[in-house]
Amino acid sequence: MRLFRPSFLAGCLYSGAIFRQKTTERILFLTFDDGPDPVSTIPLLDILRKYKIPAVFFCNGAAAEKYPELISQIRQDGHLTGNHGYNHPDGWKTNSIAYQEDVKKASYFTSNKIFRPPYGRLTLKQRKLLKSYKIVLWDLMPYDFDPSFGRENCLRVLRNKIRPGSIIVLHDTVSSFANAILEKFILFALREGYQFKLPDFES
Repeated sequence: MRLFRPSFLAGCLYSGAIFRQKTTERILFLTFDDGPDPVSTIPLLDILRKYKIPAVFFCNGAAAEKYPELISQIRQDGHLTGNHGYNHPDGWKTNSIAYQEDVKKASYFTSNKIFRPPYGRLTLKQRKLLKSYKIVLWDLMPYDFDPSFGRENCLRVLRNKIRPGSIIVLHDTVSSFANAILEKFILFALREGYQFKLPDFES
């Protein structure tokens, strides 16, 4: 079963986390997980630059350390980088202290302010240990990382389920459909009167 939006329970468990920006305006917020990668990141940046759209890249610390020039390019293009862990740990399967150390290690290469838990999984103890971070989740996940779902289904979910304030998560990986559908989705959203902005992490 695919959940395109987080469950009500997630909102209760992760009180204070950002799932969606509060607005009635037609504004969307693009985010990308798991990069950077020289094969997938550069085309994404090219598309975003073409339409002057900002995004948040929640980067894998190990990849960010390996490709510092891509991190620099992301930031030079006006995007934000967020922390997505160093080794992409599953919070439900990782000791809390080890989890904290993994996030801290990634912070040197990504961000020490905003964090997206890999898989959206975080225990209450881990949340407490990471209280200095703003936890950013999502309002809409179209499963661009799932080959069995297909790019057309992914695009259909985006077209049908966006709403004002949606934080959308796509993936900056070679296997993702993001590069194949991003431009089509942007053009659709713009025609529908949406704008793309950076999230206000203080709200």
